[in-house]
Amino acid sequence: MDHSTHHSGTAHDHATPAGGHDHGGHDGHGGHDGHGGHHGGHAQGASWSMAVKATLHCLTGCAMGEILGMVIGTALMWGNAPTMILAITLAFVFGYSFTLFAVVRAGVSLKAAIKVALAADTVSIAVMELVDNTIIALTPGAMDAHLSDGLFWYALLGGFAVAFVITTPVNKWMIGRGKGHAVVHAYH
Repeated sequence: MDHSTHHSGTAHDHATPAGGHDHGGHDGHGGHDGHGGHHGGHAQGASWSMAVKATLHCLTGCAMGEILGMVIGTALMWGNAPTMILAITLAFVFGYSFTLFAVVRAGVSLKAAIKVALAADTVSIAVMELVDNTIIALTPGAMDAHLSDGLFWYALLGGFAVAFVITTPVNKWMIGRGKGHAVVHAYH
């Protein structure tokens, strides 16, 4: 995963994390295309393209985890509460894992990579899960629908679509301030 697109658009404010390395304001950083506004400071903030890519990154992990949790809970005939708890837990696990694996591949220790993943993804995953699960819970009959019911999938996928629309501006705001997915940039 190329995390260069998740850059905050700033040339500063990247603290050197434990086990990480300092890019010295990114001087001499060659070959990184797609850093629109790289030296523009906070005035330009993050682009919508950066925010969309960060949100899609998060959505992919969340969707995989949540769908797996819903499928497992429904197949085992668990109640609504344990199924949702499993689905939300797996959404966080899968959501974090995408960033975690990319950062570890960049040569960062597991302990430092966990800190990066938590900083990069927690708010995005939390907002996405809150919105998605609220929509599922408020959709009449969705909580009691089975895997073979269209309502199950429409509510789940519709929840993800609305969560994407709501989470993208949150990610744009965070990336523009050097937070969220912006912290991943220091590790590639």
